Amino acid sequence: MKLRAILLFGAPGAGKGTQGKILGQIPNFAHFSCGDAFRNLRVDSPLGRVFVEYASKGQLVPDEPTIELWKGSINGLTATGRFNPEADTIILDGIPRNPRQVELMHDLIEVKAIFNLFCPVIEKLIHRLQRRALKENRLDDANVEVIRARLETYKRETRAVLGCYPEHLIHQIDSTQEPLQVLLDILKILAKIPKPAVSDGNTTFMVAPHLQAQSV
Repeated sequence: MKLRAILLFGAPGAGKGTQGKILGQIPNFAHFSCGDAFRNLRVDSPLGRVFVEYASKGQLVPDEPTIELWKGSINGLTATGRFNPEADTIILDGIPRNPRQVELMHDLIEVKAIFNLFCPVIEKLIHRLQRRALKENRLDDANVEVIRARLETYKRETRAVLGCYPEHLIHQIDSTQEPLQVLLDILKILAKIPKPAVSDGNTTFMVAPHLQAQSV
C-alpha cells in the first residue's frame, strides 16, 4: 500500500520544519523530518557517522541510507500508534531530496500535494539558518561556508525534484511571510484535497483533517 503523502519543499531555512511540526499536530496527519531523524541518531552509530561526515560539508547523505532511515522511522511511527497508514497522511519534510530518491520512493508514497516554500532572498535564508544554529546547536548550520554549500547543493540537486511531479500538484507558498500567514496559505489548499476513505471491512469512514473518523 502506498502511503498518502504531502511534501514540504524548499531551500534550507525556508521554514519547512516550522510548518511541518504544526501540521503534524492536526488529527490524521503525521510529520516526518528527515533532517531531525538524522540529527537524532547517535553520532557513534554507523548511520550517525555517515550523517556527520556529509552534513559537516553541507552535502546530502547518500540515497540508500536516507531511504533506509525513512523506512525505519515510518515503521517506528506506525508501531507506536503515531501514524496509521490506512487513515493518515504523512507530511514529508526534507525527503525526497533528489530525483533518485523520487524514483526510490515511487512505489512507497502517493503524493497528493507539494508545498514549495520559496524565498528569493538568499541572505534571508542565511540569516535564518545562523539564528537557528544558535538556538539549536545544529551542526549543518554551523557556519556561513557550510550554509552556502547547503544552498548550493539544494540548487544543484534538490530543486530538480519539482520537475519529477505534475505541475498541478505543486503549490507555490511565499515563505518570506510571517509563519502564521504561510500556515494559513497551506491550510486553504489542504482543505480542498479529497480525504481518504477507510474501510474496516463492514463500514466505510471518511477521514477529515479536523475530525476523528466517523461512520457514513
